[in-house]
Amino acid sequence: MLLNEVTELPNQGVLLGIDPGSKTIGVAASDSLQLTAHPVETIQRGKKLAPSLTRLFELFDDRSAIGLVIGLPLNMDGSAGPRAQSARALARHILQVRDIPIAFQDERMTSQGAERAMLEADLSRARRAELIDKSAAALILQTAIDRIANAS
Repeated sequence: MLLNEVTELPNQGVLLGIDPGSKTIGVAASDSLQLTAHPVETIQRGKKLAPSLTRLFELFDDRSAIGLVIGLPLNMDGSAGPRAQSARALARHILQVRDIPIAFQDERMTSQGAERAMLEADLSRARRAELIDKSAAALILQTAIDRIANAS
């Protein structure tokens, strides 16, 4: 079920957030009260999407998640480019496998924000590369759960 706004997601229960990329999918999870988001995993994408979706649903089921927030990479002027179309296509593929509540969250600047936080933490370049996608997913999800809390 594709929702129009993240505020349409339930305000109680675990949500997963993803930062979709062409080579990886960063995954984050909220706590059941939707107070905080934390990085979980970076899923490597292969030529076929099915193994990536299998792993995503394993994470979804392991946490008894109730919905999914997908980062929508809009252009800086707010328009949707090829990366946003790819994120929407990923949502359609997910819904073909399982009908779960999905909402999009504008993800402009989240990777840069995650990178900046890791630079401030003095992490090595290799460590930053390892953490960037799931950290960006946590920022996307935190933004969404903050919006849900403010709408309640």
